[in-house]
Amino acid sequence: MPTEPEPGSGHDLRHHGDAEVRDDGTLVDLAVNVRAGTPPAWLREHVAASLTGLAAYPDGRAARAAVAARHGLPVERVLLTAGAAEAFVLLARALKVSRPVVVHPQFTEPEAALRDAGHTVDRVLLWETDGFRLDPAAVPEDADLVVIGNPTNPTSVLHPADALVRLARPGRTLVVDEAFMDAVPGEREALAGRTDVPGLVVLRSLTKTWGLAGLRVGYVLADPETVARLERAQPLWPVSTPALAAAEACVAPAALAEAEEAARGIAADRACLLAGLRDFASHGLRAVSPAEAPFVLVRVPNAAAVRRRLRTLGYAVRRGDTFPGLNEEWLRVAVRDGGTTEGFLRALGRALDA
Repeated sequence: MPTEPEPGSGHDLRHHGDAEVRDDGTLVDLAVNVRAGTPPAWLREHVAASLTGLAAYPDGRAARAAVAARHGLPVERVLLTAGAAEAFVLLARALKVSRPVVVHPQFTEPEAALRDAGHTVDRVLLWETDGFRLDPAAVPEDADLVVIGNPTNPTSVLHPADALVRLARPGRTLVVDEAFMDAVPGEREALAGRTDVPGLVVLRSLTKTWGLAGLRVGYVLADPETVARLERAQPLWPVSTPALAAAEACVAPAALAEAEEAARGIAADRACLLAGLRDFASHGLRAVSPAEAPFVLVRVPNAAAVRRRLRTLGYAVRRGDTFPGLNEEWLRVAVRDGGTTEGFLRALGRALDA
């Protein structure tokens, strides 16, 4: 797994799944990884109730304390952010690093934020032949910032916590993006809440499981010094009152139980999707497995043409060639309920036969 220096051009790091459906609301959305049918009614009502307090400036103390309690941490180790994307920008601007490394394929915003902040970024590429699995020895010893997702977008690979911990060392900041960890039953391999790993920064998002992408809410878990440094880089009142209300509600015990139930449902729906995709092996289609996230990465010949045909049949999937380490043969497909999956698989068969 060699490192690859930052290119001057190439992958569109600013392309995201919402671009696949932004201009056509009639498509069945398998391009965006937000759980369907969300936010639930109780959460909508809770957020709506917060609107009566909009005349006051946001006060994040209660939400911050709730997140801290959820992970068994002191509040000094928690920073609330306007989604995980803001956290990547804060890290890029606030941390003084000389050799940042991003492990790809993964969510592209970390590298984009680092590049925008003037950093030269090295890449460690994971390969299909290795199941897109991490070899900690592939990360350069002198890397003082390492970014990796777990489970990783778009590969759906869940890296063992022990492998990630092997990346940590004094003088290095290890950023683990756990935006999809609450979609993993039991949150296996999670590092959130760990205080024994030097330089560990864990990012969490509440937008995926709870359908709050339009509200923008997430948080950082890190040592108090790092949290303070990131907080100084934030604008005043960065998280809105409705977002704070949502954050507090989504880490309550009843919400955590609901998220766990949803994660188990996602696992069952994903198994059905993978089983259906195996029926197209004769077309050269292969899905990355085992998959652990609410999406599946698929390799198929002529993927761009297949994606276009799927759109004419009413389904949007995420192109994969904007992720470093992948090419135009890759597509990412969100996990949906059984009925939606059946319809998609029928459309996929037609697209492949065309």
